[in-house]
Amino acid sequence: MFENLSEKLDGIFKKLKGRGLLKEEDVDVALKEIRLALLEADVNFKVVKDFIQHVRDRAVGKEVLESLSPGQQVVKIVNDELCALLGTVNTRIQLAPNPPTIIMMIGLHGSGKTTTSSKLARFFKKEGRRPMLVAVDLKRPAAIDQLITLGKQIDIPVFYSKETQDPVVLCENAVRQAKTEGRDIVILDTAGRLHIDEELMKELTEIKMKVNPKEVLLVADAMTGQDAVNMSKIFNEKIGIDGIILTKMDGDARGGAALSIRHVTGKPIKFIGAGEKIDMLEPFYPDRIAGRILGMGDVLTLIEQAQQSFDQKEAEKLHKRIMEESFTFEDLRDQLKKLRSMGPIENLLGMIPGMNKAMKDVKVDDKQFVKIEAIINSMTGEERRNYNVINGSRRKRIAGGSGTTVTDVNRLLKQYLEMKKMMKMFKGGGKKGFRLPKIPF
Repeated sequence: MFENLSEKLDGIFKKLKGRGLLKEEDVDVALKEIRLALLEADVNFKVVKDFIQHVRDRAVGKEVLESLSPGQQVVKIVNDELCALLGTVNTRIQLAPNPPTIIMMIGLHGSGKTTTSSKLARFFKKEGRRPMLVAVDLKRPAAIDQLITLGKQIDIPVFYSKETQDPVVLCENAVRQAKTEGRDIVILDTAGRLHIDEELMKELTEIKMKVNPKEVLLVADAMTGQDAVNMSKIFNEKIGIDGIILTKMDGDARGGAALSIRHVTGKPIKFIGAGEKIDMLEPFYPDRIAGRILGMGDVLTLIEQAQQSFDQKEAEKLHKRIMEESFTFEDLRDQLKKLRSMGPIENLLGMIPGMNKAMKDVKVDDKQFVKIEAIINSMTGEERRNYNVINGSRRKRIAGGSGTTVTDVNRLLKQYLEMKKMMKMFKGGGKKGFRLPKIPF
């Protein structure tokens, strides 16, 4: 996400930092380039105008122009203003003092509303809550079936009725059912349309009036850019929203919607969808997103995702196996599965400071991890635990069983042995030093 904008800003700041002392004209030239980069990223024109003015007001002051590192100071100002533009702080969903907390999800058809409702339910379940999903899109039976399927995947109940034709009555019945079952979160997956119409607005307004949701969250497709911003403005004016969830952020290299939507609507972005998997919903932290845009990475989110995927006891067990030099192919397979559960590898690398630049021309193919797992799964239990028994004939059998080649198997064995050498050096304190092995993908 933000790939195009990040590259352009990086080039602009590189020139600024290389100038030493800056003149007011230098700042103006840089700001003109930043303005163009933001407009090309599909950021709202008025948002760009206000942003550039705020940066200029701070950047041409004596404190910056006469400082020892004016280029760095300008970068810091841009970072601060990006944070302000995105909302400064993370805004959490407000919970009702008397359960259940009713969350009404609204948005156009195709924005990912149903999937996002399920992701949000899973998020609350991980926090120890007892959510319930409600299928309110009565015009599209497929939407009901989709929510039921997703609910089964995450073991969360879905309230629905294929007989009831009144969405308001359905929502009222769902809230009563939630109270009976002791559910403390009720997520209403309302109807959508391909475009905004009066019938939809009337339906959503009636639901809001009758069930009085604690939060009305708009689900918007980030890839639609300014269309998403304009749509958000209309929904806010007609219905009234409390926050926004931006979906498909992983496919949006520009980022115009994220940088415009809060400024235009005055409402915070609360979550972003960073992938299709049911666990790929991230709380929105403006300072972390600003860091990603400016190539500073997002280590905190990376750590949080790792903590969710890696159990402390398992980590200690793995550490012990490394220390005892008993790290097997089974351990490698387990760690790869956990790594893949954290999301696309390119997304994870983008959270590491400077990694975007270092990996600019390198395409990381997640399918290679699937290939490695297939090779390990094709091994017998003995082979996974003791690589020494894998001779030539066994390599052929492993390759045939995994749909790969003997060359692929040999490459994995070589990388595994290099990993074991590296682990041995870690154990020995690394006195002789070591070189990281090449990644087999």
